[in-house]
Amino acid sequence: MHAHHNARRSRKKANSSRSRGVALIEVLVAMLIFMLGVLGLVGLQGSMTRSQTDSKMRADAANLASEVVGRMWVDIANLSAYAGTTTCTAASCLEWRNKVASVLPGGGAAIVVDANGDVAVTVSWAMPGGETHKYVTRSTIALRTAS
Repeated sequence: MHAHHNARRSRKKANSSRSRGVALIEVLVAMLIFMLGVLGLVGLQGSMTRSQTDSKMRADAANLASEVVGRMWVDIANLSAYAGTTTCTAASCLEWRNKVASVLPGGGAAIVVDANGDVAVTVSWAMPGGETHKYVTRSTIALRTAS
């Protein structure tokens, strides 16, 4: 009877260590799945931050382009002084270009003014990764003449 009892005890011990091994594997698999989820969330967070930064830069560029068009309407007599790819001669335009350079990283602007008063404003900037973007807007600025 003693031998039979020992055999039963060793089977219990083998079953117990086998179930502990299976439980350990289950814990490791659960940890692996959890880690993959955490890595996915970290990647999503990085992607969202990049998208948010890009959206803010684009909104700032649109606002700056709209602002210079407004400045041109106010200073319509000096409209041609706003034209230039890297600089301009109007004081208001120079002030605006400095604002573009300070608000947008690597910010710059090109303004084209034709004889009819058609204006094209291109605001450009560089993202932290080196990728460059631009925002272009067009408008017509002309004095109304009595007909």
